[in-house]
Amino acid sequence: MDIAEKLMLEISARRDDLVTLTQDLIRIPTLNPPGENYREICDFLDRRLVRSGFHTELIRAEGTPGDSDRYPRWNLVARRDGAGPGDCVHFNSHIDVVEVGRGWTTDPFGGEVRDGKIHGRGACDMKGGLAASIIAAEAFIAVCPGFHGAIEISGTADEESGGFGGVAYLAEQGFFSPERVQHVIIPEPLNKDRICLGHRGVWWAEIETHGEIAHGSMPFLGDCAVRHMGAVMTEMEASLFPLLASKRTTMPVVPDGAKQSTLNINSIHGGEAEQEADYTGLPSPCVPDSCRMVIDRRFLIEEDIDEVQEEVFNVLETVAARRENFHYDVREIQRVLPTMTEKSAPVVQSVAKAIGAVMGKDPQYVVSPGTYDQKHIDRIGKLKNCIAYGPGILDLAHKPDEYVGIDDMVESAQVMGRSLLDLLDQV
Repeated sequence: MDIAEKLMLEISARRDDLVTLTQDLIRIPTLNPPGENYREICDFLDRRLVRSGFHTELIRAEGTPGDSDRYPRWNLVARRDGAGPGDCVHFNSHIDVVEVGRGWTTDPFGGEVRDGKIHGRGACDMKGGLAASIIAAEAFIAVCPGFHGAIEISGTADEESGGFGGVAYLAEQGFFSPERVQHVIIPEPLNKDRICLGHRGVWWAEIETHGEIAHGSMPFLGDCAVRHMGAVMTEMEASLFPLLASKRTTMPVVPDGAKQSTLNINSIHGGEAEQEADYTGLPSPCVPDSCRMVIDRRFLIEEDIDEVQEEVFNVLETVAARRENFHYDVREIQRVLPTMTEKSAPVVQSVAKAIGAVMGKDPQYVVSPGTYDQKHIDRIGKLKNCIAYGPGILDLAHKPDEYVGIDDMVESAQVMGRSLLDLLDQV
């Protein structure tokens, strides 16, 4: 029996441990926002990985968005050095999950096993992937105790809200520098036979239209900012949305609808603020003097960020030319440029070979419609040799009754293990 066969059997033998580990992670409700139980899950991972011989660091991203004494942004980085020098392979997983939402038929934080699947918020996105990477690394160390190089595993905060208290902060501290780490695998749920090379770009901005407050019974004495925003939306429908629909990319983005440029109106707030749920009074009669819209613009690698912004400003200036007393402000919330790793990159080649060996097929190469933490590893860490690969079905992320298949986790862990064999020169 060769070393690869031994590793596959070792991972299969750890199936029950993989299930239990995934359940334990799901049962720690790391909701973001606001950022609950980050320290608890980092302490849990710390205990687990120390037992497996890793040196661990707990790192708080102080001063980052969302960090506070009540909700500190904790991260864990664990490293296991081998018997000699060599490359470092880093598995990075985010520890936070989104809100539960309605429509669940299982306990969102119960980790229930049913029909070969583990259910719960974060099962798919991405605690199943985190567990698979830990099992893969532990099995690899057991089979190859004299390996050269290093393995790192990180559990990081806030990916669901931009990653600034997680991977971005760690990258700024040098944790993803090419001198320290050579290969990064992010076990996001892109399906077990897919390699995700990167993601589209994003520009979030807040548009505010201004008016003048007046009594609601005499709106002619004021200036309604909500009506101004309505004119903006009308112009977007007439000119901007058709323009975006005409733009297509050569990036292998999935699903197919994301191969074009898109814009989502994330929220609109105008006029009197909503009162608390227990407020029983009526609203006051006022003309709103402010209306704010948050837009989420996703753009393609063929597009330039300046062009992306100019298209929105063209809409606003078109409205201004037609509409009396139209005034606006635009505030940028965040920008992320598109990124895409080359298929020839070492980590891509190794994972592709591993998928072929484990599943008997060639991988599908895809690009994510939304961003994930590869953006920070690329932009801040200056490390291009990075992909997303992990178990789970992308369409289940953020949905009620989210789940991850147990067989899929085992096979993904085997792919990760075989990738370690290749990247750390054990075969």
